Amino acid sequence: MDYSQLSSTQRLQLKTLGQLKASGYTPKSIKEELRYNLIEKLKNKENVFEGIWGYEDTVIPDIERAILSRHNINLLGLRGQAKTRIARMMTLLLDEYVPVLYGSELNEDPLLPLTSFASAILEEKGEDSPIAWLHREDRYTEKLATPDVSVADLIGDVDPIKAATLKLSYNDERVIHYGLVPRSNRCLFVINELPDLQARIQVALFNILQEGDVQIRGFKLRLPLDIQFIFTANPEDYTNRGSIVTPLKDRIESQIITHYPKSIEISKKITAQEARLSGKPLPQIHVPEVMKDLIEQIAIEARHSEYVDEKSGVSARLTISAYENLISAAERRMYLNKESNTIVRIVDLLGVIPAITGKVELVYEGEQEGAGMVAYNLIGKAIRSQFISYFPSPEQKKKEKSNHPYQKTLAWFGEGNHLDILSSVSNKEYKSLLLAVPGLEELVTEVVQQLPEKEKEFYMEFALHGLAEYSQLSRKILDTGLQFKDLFSSMFDLGTEGEEDLDEEEDDN
Repeated sequence: MDYSQLSSTQRLQLKTLGQLKASGYTPKSIKEELRYNLIEKLKNKENVFEGIWGYEDTVIPDIERAILSRHNINLLGLRGQAKTRIARMMTLLLDEYVPVLYGSELNEDPLLPLTSFASAILEEKGEDSPIAWLHREDRYTEKLATPDVSVADLIGDVDPIKAATLKLSYNDERVIHYGLVPRSNRCLFVINELPDLQARIQVALFNILQEGDVQIRGFKLRLPLDIQFIFTANPEDYTNRGSIVTPLKDRIESQIITHYPKSIEISKKITAQEARLSGKPLPQIHVPEVMKDLIEQIAIEARHSEYVDEKSGVSARLTISAYENLISAAERRMYLNKESNTIVRIVDLLGVIPAITGKVELVYEGEQEGAGMVAYNLIGKAIRSQFISYFPSPEQKKKEKSNHPYQKTLAWFGEGNHLDILSSVSNKEYKSLLLAVPGLEELVTEVVQQLPEKEKEFYMEFALHGLAEYSQLSRKILDTGLQFKDLFSSMFDLGTEGEEDLDEEEDDN
């Protein structure tokens, strides 16, 4: 019988050590298991890390090389870079089932006993020793490193209750209660935020990594544990909260640096995949492609903002939450107006501010501005960055003075007119408001390439926001929307009424 040729169903029918030996089974370490299965997938050109975008030519090849080299791995990168997701997906490289000695706390291989318990069972029952089967999904252990994690949690400790109950001497190995690491024998063991782990705990780990020794309250046990370690760490943690002790770092063979998506297209794939939109009336809510770009651009602007701490990074969860809020803003308006369909609007971006404020770490200057204002300014910068991909630069056209496509629109506002766009107005009212602005429809029709008819009003509003970002118009936050008016008249209002215009991005520009 050839064990490797048996199906999962046939393997699960093996119930005793004798049957397992007769099948031709030979023990295989978890690192060999990962290596063998990865080789098979590489030969078949299968994607191991399905749904991980942007790492095809950088991080994933590094991980595959580390697995082929049988290395423990440290994934080093800022938050929201799929480090834990990658670690969890490595279970797909494990065999579907592996045999374990029935009743073993440490998932011991029936042919490689580690503890006195296993040795006693094998000596007593021999070939009739019962075996169980461990599924690959149960071979993953994850621990978040926090300062309160102890050696007892990870390695183990003497259990006085067990000693008293079983009437055992403290010299007996059976009084030991094993921690997470020994119990993860033959498993993937992940420690998130490794630098947060106290130095003395890290020292206990590197002894296991190198020597396979476990020392618990005077017990010195030689346990050749079979574990694939995966660590994650944030570069910021090395200075702010702790560091990886040098001996441990030396024993982690491969350190792989992760990164944020390198293009908006990759970011959009991640957001579309991760956004939780089940149950929402998506066929009734139209999202223009430029709006998806704007959501991703907000994160890009945040990563380069002087108000945001770049060492902390800006997680991909920002754009995911922002997109969910964007859809919900359009959904809410549709229900309020009892409409059968709607299209997202630029003003809906006000609804994504709560998704931004909690996802960015502000420097001192940002704290002075306030999280809400920083989020609003990031939205403005995103609009400014994307605007010139669809419309001519207002600054350049103003210098040229001739053939100014924004002239009619700006002149209308210059006559003292203003436009209030509220978040909850109906589709009909929204269209009427924008069509009332002279030159706006003409501008969009002439300038925007391949303009879909149902997106015309969206681009008309986009044009107004772009003009505000380029200091051609004033934009002010209202309680339930935005107000556009002439820039100079808003300055006079500031002097006479004492109202501060919240559109402060002109100073930034």
